Amino acid sequence: MNKMTDNKQKDPACWNNQMPNADITVSIIIVNYKTKELLINAINSIYSHTDGISFEIIVVDNNSEDGSEATINESFEKRVKYISLSENLGFGRANNEGAKIATGNYLFFLNSDTILLNNAIKTLSIFLNKNPTVGICGGNLYTLDLKPTHSCMPVLPSLLLELDSLFWHIPFKLVWGITFDFNTTNRPKKVADIIGADLMIRSDLFKEIGGFDPDFFLYNEETKLAFMVKEKGYFIYSVPDAHIIHLEGKSMTSDISKRKFGLISRKIYYKKTQTYFYRVLIDLVFILKCILGIFISTFTLKKGYIRYWSFALKNGMVELW
Repeated sequence: MNKMTDNKQKDPACWNNQMPNADITVSIIIVNYKTKELLINAINSIYSHTDGISFEIIVVDNNSEDGSEATINESFEKRVKYISLSENLGFGRANNEGAKIATGNYLFFLNSDTILLNNAIKTLSIFLNKNPTVGICGGNLYTLDLKPTHSCMPVLPSLLLELDSLFWHIPFKLVWGITFDFNTTNRPKKVADIIGADLMIRSDLFKEIGGFDPDFFLYNEETKLAFMVKEKGYFIYSVPDAHIIHLEGKSMTSDISKRKFGLISRKIYYKKTQTYFYRVLIDLVFILKCILGIFISTFTLKKGYIRYWSFALKNGMVELW
């Protein structure tokens, strides 16, 4: 698909679901790393809820060595294409491997810790099919008890986002509401970023921009993808009629570990997308955030977070020390 020269188009929020879909094919790509039981549940939910379109499921295994391949082949009678990698390539690079053998018009990157609640894949693919100016879309994600959870973002990583984080996201909540990272409307809306747990993109566009940036091991790879898609002139939309549970880990240990991966990816993202002066400004805000984090963690006696914020202060700068 060629880069758009005119962004004026009928508002995708005015779409309807009554579209011919005989030509829609979706390649569902799931990266697995030692999540065998979750993976089975995710695939079962796909087969239970997806109809009206043609689809294939591709599992890319990041060297789990836990018998996942044999279990998946036995459970689904080899209906699932399975790629076993000899090493853990991380989220983005593993998805790129799946995309290499994908045959669908659209690629749907789905986490193994998800459960479809409705015909979300058809909903998202029809939305892309009807709106050629939209490059990426995703649905609304929920916790296991069906409460809204992180699904999208109104802005990409920036000085604005850093300042918002410094003030506990109060500015964003005042502007976009308490659930600013979830689509509370009854219609699709334009966003800056879709979380990688349920991201659908045009196959030709994904190939055109070179797929996920291989420099990201975990986190922000979908954000860099969104940045590239917007650079090509396409829109990104959240489609609230697609409902998916996301069973993301919530323990403090898991959270701190993820945050450390996030620091590395944050630095890579800013290095690739922002100027030196802008990165210095971001670092100054980040220093304030780390100092505040250490103070609050000390006051609340959260030793794990004291260590994290100390680590962040030493290792999270993009340019400064």
